[in-house]
Amino acid sequence: MAGLSIWHVVIFLIVVVLLFGTSKLKNLGKDVGGAVKDFKKSIREEEETAALNQPKTIDADVKTAEPASSVKG
Repeated sequence: MAGLSIWHVVIFLIVVVLLFGTSKLKNLGKDVGGAVKDFKKSIREEEETAALNQPKTIDADVKTAEPASSVKG
């Protein structure tokens, strides 16, 4: 982890909680979660719109007419 031990991470998290407080961190988490949810929703809507705008193809088994074989005789 680039020279960071678990203790460095724990101390960093404690300092962040002491600086910002739990209420600000909770609000930040809620805001980030809402932003991710909105982002996923917009991506899903964009994909649905793109799928609706694509021309539809018909996958029917269309057999080509072959010319009648000539009768020899």
